[in-house]
Amino acid sequence: PQANLIFIASLLLGTTITISSNHWITAWMGLEINTLAILPLISKSHHPRAIEAATKYFLTQAAASTLVLFSSMTNAWCTGQWDITQLTHPTSCLILTSAVAMKLGLVPFHFWFPEVLQGSPLTTGLLLSTIMKLPPITLLYMTSPSLNPTLLTTLAIFSTALGGWMGLNQTQVRKILAFSSISHLGWMAIIIIYNPKLTLLNFYLYTMMTAAVFLTLNTIKVLKLSTLMTAWTKIPSLNAMLLLTLLSLAGLPPLTGFLPKWLIIQELTKQDMAPAAMLISLLSLLSLFFYLRLAYCTAITLPPHTTNHMKQWRTNKPTNITIAMLIT
Repeated sequence: PQANLIFIASLLLGTTITISSNHWITAWMGLEINTLAILPLISKSHHPRAIEAATKYFLTQAAASTLVLFSSMTNAWCTGQWDITQLTHPTSCLILTSAVAMKLGLVPFHFWFPEVLQGSPLTTGLLLSTIMKLPPITLLYMTSPSLNPTLLTTLAIFSTALGGWMGLNQTQVRKILAFSSISHLGWMAIIIIYNPKLTLLNFYLYTMMTAAVFLTLNTIKVLKLSTLMTAWTKIPSLNAMLLLTLLSLAGLPPLTGFLPKWLIIQELTKQDMAPAAMLISLLSLLSLFFYLRLAYCTAITLPPHTTNHMKQWRTNKPTNITIAMLIT
């Protein structure tokens, strides 16, 4: 428990340092503290898969942090400014964009994310998908006026496309949620230059919905689509809520998840980027497909084919259920 407390506190500390810093060195320091704090949480279950996930995570994040430091030093070398908001040198902007893309898991630096998420427990997966994305998004937010719009739009469209395509043939729920995260990041990246506040709104709503999904899955102990089919016997009420949360994550109109998409499409149209808006909305239909499949597996009362899984009896864990329900 003490070690766990230290890691969680360091995680919050690292995130806070990065978010509240003006100087590149302190921002980098926060990112490093964050990385080092989450590594033991990923590798906690002593399983080769978990250790592999932790190693992959460490290598990617260390490389990305080095690039952040390198871009800020290049900028300081050329302009004499260590202030985060004064990132004006074009090469530095380019390096920083790729570093942040690597930290977030945007295409083409996305390979590590599904693997790491698949190798870590559900609660750590929740931390990786939400809190660990906040510092890099904050860096993008603070440097957004000087970033390259074409590069970010390209990364965003490719991320949405790839998150949709790759999620289609997955049976592991954690991998599906990882690809869903990649496509959501695409929506956040495309609008960061034109209206950064929309990115933050999208991120907060995404965090809420993902937290609800991960906590629910953790409560009903589901890791695969086949176990999700038999999960309705455990806590039927929570299962019904999971269905709604998944549809909201997919961005279906009456639900919360539609709001950021609507506002982003509106803003892109205002910025004369109607083709990009159209493309990204069409690509989000791909991810809608696998969300619908998840929802279908959740809502179905009897699986279409006989499963080898035993139907579990109802469980009552009031605390977890209450938290997941509240967030939903």
